[in-house]
Amino acid sequence: QEQVVESGGGLVQPGGSLRLTCRVSGILFSSNDAEWYRQAPGRQRERVALITSTGRTDYADSVKGRFSISRDNAKDTLYLEMSNLKPEDTAVYYCKAIEAYTNGETLDFWGQGTQVTVAS
Repeated sequence: QEQVVESGGGLVQPGGSLRLTCRVSGILFSSNDAEWYRQAPGRQRERVALITSTGRTDYADSVKGRFSISRDNAKDTLYLEMSNLKPEDTAVYYCKAIEAYTNGETLDFWGQGTQVTVAS
């Protein structure tokens, strides 16, 4: 059974750092792309970062230079290192694992989210 479980959220002061972790099971994680999203109250869910199966990364402009996405395929784990956090980074952060099939179809598997609050 597919499972995606995030952890590592919490309350941090502006300028602080956090590392989010996403553990994936039941999905061929190493061969597929994975992403981090976030959703703030009253706003649409937005993609924060992407990492492909080959390690290529991409970031939303709002987090470039402050966030870093990485993966450990041996542990089926995705990470998001966040530094110089700002109050506007406050949101629920979600991990999305993607499984692609040979027929071209893809399935998305979402975690339950982890709350990040940046406040003094």
